[in-house]
Amino acid sequence: MPETAASPAPTRVRYLVLAMLFVATTLNFADRATLSIAGPAAAGQLGLGAVAMGYVFSAFGWAYVFGQIPGGVLLDRFGSKNVYTLSILAWSVVTALQGFVGYFGPAAALISLFSLRLLLGLAESPSFPGNSRIVAAWFPTSERGTASAIFNAAQYFATVVFAPLTGWLTHAYGWQYVFWVMGGLGVLLTLLWVKSIYNPREHPLVNRAELAYIQRGGGLIDMDQPAIAAHTTGPNWSHVKQMLANRMLLGIFLGQYCITTLTYFFLTWFPIYLMQERHLSVLKAGFAVSLPALCGFSGGVLGGLFSDYLLRRGHSLAFARKVPIVAGMLLSVSMIVCNYVHAVWLVVGIMSLAFFGKGIGSLGWAVVSDTAPKDAAGLCGGLFNMFGNTAAITTPTVIGYIVQGTRSFNGALVFVAANAVAAIVCYLFVVGDIQRVELRKEPA
Repeated sequence: MPETAASPAPTRVRYLVLAMLFVATTLNFADRATLSIAGPAAAGQLGLGAVAMGYVFSAFGWAYVFGQIPGGVLLDRFGSKNVYTLSILAWSVVTALQGFVGYFGPAAALISLFSLRLLLGLAESPSFPGNSRIVAAWFPTSERGTASAIFNAAQYFATVVFAPLTGWLTHAYGWQYVFWVMGGLGVLLTLLWVKSIYNPREHPLVNRAELAYIQRGGGLIDMDQPAIAAHTTGPNWSHVKQMLANRMLLGIFLGQYCITTLTYFFLTWFPIYLMQERHLSVLKAGFAVSLPALCGFSGGVLGGLFSDYLLRRGHSLAFARKVPIVAGMLLSVSMIVCNYVHAVWLVVGIMSLAFFGKGIGSLGWAVVSDTAPKDAAGLCGGLFNMFGNTAAITTPTVIGYIVQGTRSFNGALVFVAANAVAAIVCYLFVVGDIQRVELRKEPA
């Protein structure tokens, strides 16, 4: 029967929203990774060694971790769109400012760069909890794994697109232009974001049929309604305590730390590994990292699709989420083989397999969307991201000490692979069943 005015087909506005999340997350990761390509040239000008670069890389992580709980509270209080808009604008301005540190003397430049990386981490801190909240609001449970995997896979797509660009900019114009170009793109994204992102009930393009479909499937379409948000005035430490005492959530949080260790090896030291250990030029390294990144992106999308497929086939939520995570982390362990081969093409191939696996296993944000308490989704996402991005502090620093102490990346690859094994242990033996958490109401 043809559609009638009384029963219109559901719109597909949620896919437009997901596309914007993908674009924003791509630029988010590109901005935090700018230093990995421009770093050797900047370090040479500023006189920074491996340990100093490790600390500069980790500066982002300190502020990013510190900002997770406040960022989650702001999201719950003021809504995803408002907080995310300010976040994009702020991190874009800070990115552009990093291009000016070369005009200072060595000491002042080091302090300025470290400080700006701190500000970048603070500015970006609401982004992934915001992604999780928007997906929880716009997508039913049966589509949430794919949606979360797509925005999370943007971290690899950022490298596919921007690593060659930043390598070319560094080679052709100088490392400063990397930061100026990326900052300018972020300001443009801010304008597009304001015109594209709305709460489900407020979007000018959505119809009632799509809203009903989302809500029937478990979408939290009223998450950012003023009457709900008004109750969030600051961190509810009772809620924090309950979430940290929940074995399932704690296992998810610890597992994300281990998985994110792989992310920050890729974002910080991997291009430098190719340049220093495998003797590629900055231009060649910028292109060489694209293949592992493309494989990570493909694995990320495939992991989400496969997880939702298992769910539709009648498997439990725990089975559907855990199988891709465990299988992906097992593939990631293959990076250790790079310690025993010499051909650059083979190294890139093995790393491509490892990051394909890492992409498949990156379903943590889908799990958070499935488990976060309805009245504290931003706070739960902030805790999850705080645990995960502690790896942004430890990974660059630990690898810096390993490389400086051993004059080799062999130990660094073992360290990263060991974290993949630890993630498997968390999901198999700590997490248990996966279900939405209900928080106890504290007496007045």
